[in-house]
Amino acid sequence: MGLHEECGVFGVISTKDMDVAREVYYGLYALQHRGQESCGIVVNDDGVFSSYKDLGLIGEVFSEEVLLRLPKGRMAVGHVRYGTTGATNRGNCQPIEVNHQKGRMAVAHNGNLANAAELRSILELSGAIFHTTSDTEIIAYIVTRERLKTPSIEEALSAAMNSLCGAYSLVLMSPQKLICARDPYGFRPLCYGKTPEGMYAVASESCALKAIGAEFVRDVRPGEILVFSKDGMISREEHCGEQKRKLCIFEYIYFARPDSVIDGVSVHAARMRAGRILAKEHPAKADIVVGVPDSGLDAALGFSMESGIPYGIGLIKNKYIGRTFISPKQSGRLDQVRIKLSAIKESVEGKRVVLVDDSIVRGTTSGRIVKLLQEAGAKEVHMRISSPPFLNPCYYGTDIDSREHLVACHHNVEETAAIIGANSLGYLPVEKLGELIFYGGYCSACFDGNYPTRVPADTGKDRFERKLSKWDK
Repeated sequence: MGLHEECGVFGVISTKDMDVAREVYYGLYALQHRGQESCGIVVNDDGVFSSYKDLGLIGEVFSEEVLLRLPKGRMAVGHVRYGTTGATNRGNCQPIEVNHQKGRMAVAHNGNLANAAELRSILELSGAIFHTTSDTEIIAYIVTRERLKTPSIEEALSAAMNSLCGAYSLVLMSPQKLICARDPYGFRPLCYGKTPEGMYAVASESCALKAIGAEFVRDVRPGEILVFSKDGMISREEHCGEQKRKLCIFEYIYFARPDSVIDGVSVHAARMRAGRILAKEHPAKADIVVGVPDSGLDAALGFSMESGIPYGIGLIKNKYIGRTFISPKQSGRLDQVRIKLSAIKESVEGKRVVLVDDSIVRGTTSGRIVKLLQEAGAKEVHMRISSPPFLNPCYYGTDIDSREHLVACHHNVEETAAIIGANSLGYLPVEKLGELIFYGGYCSACFDGNYPTRVPADTGKDRFERKLSKWDK
């Protein structure tokens, strides 16, 4: 019940024909937390592309029958989507496939372009006809345009990167090559690994590599292009060092799975440190520390270890219900909080509880969770948040594009505590974010307004009006 980011990408390339669709299926399953609106897989069978894409979760869309219908091959790419730009429909499912004069291409993308509206306008004025409303089609058009002028797909991608501004970790498949690239800021994670049999895999997070038995090799560097083919792997670094690294700090706080390691930092360890900082900055007299499943658990453990207050399981999550943003209206969303979470009365009755979660956005869901504990008999509930207050829109892939819906923009800490019904409230100080990861170079614009790129005048979207989202907390 936290915030939500947009997508996960995965791709494999093997030296022999095999069931690559199934390998991608397992990888995407491990990345399901990054996107639950739609998913897709494209298989490359000796230059012939076969695909299947639909709305829904991986396990729902890719039945055994569907997987058996996809051919064997040596390459495949896949994608799970939570759309921050573009409506939720089958047309926006990825990977996007393109046929052009020099061949075929499939692209899967994680992130948002800050100059998407500008690029789309330029392309449309030059005659381009768009079939989707996603940033990924813009990237595909620009790469295709450059491919018609360059000798190779990697040269085309490199040239296209000169036009792209913002967040893009992408996997691209041509008839002969699997290519991945990370934007020069490194907003979103991307890494690769290798199986004992010699198959390379590219993934948004290292946890997906484990799912297919691949050993993590390293993260893709910001600005780097990796080209995988039958001859091995080649790194292109012409865009490396163009910008200062700006990995989204919220990858560590919420988006990534706790068993992932991003840019050399354990996500689990970063969340533990956030909890320890909270215990020092916002102590509370309490009897038990409870984390909101799942992303609040690690920080709650850190709070407990630092404060000496016992850690306990006070909330149980129903693993078999979709996320709250799926609900079409406010009343349904509130009902889903109660269905998805339940309080353990024996753990919290008569006790002063420290409740740790990753964020507060609207305050709606947080208020419902506090009420669950109170109804279970909690004497006091002290809310602690492992991120600073959200004060600004994000243009790099997080589903927030308006200050209007952010409770922290309109209420101070004491007022917000009253709104959610907590006895007290404490946020992670924004100046302490660097202590989570022990290196500089992260993006925290949603907290402090320091945007790494030019702020777009036109985002071309308003997700709050079109569809309720995970930002209903």
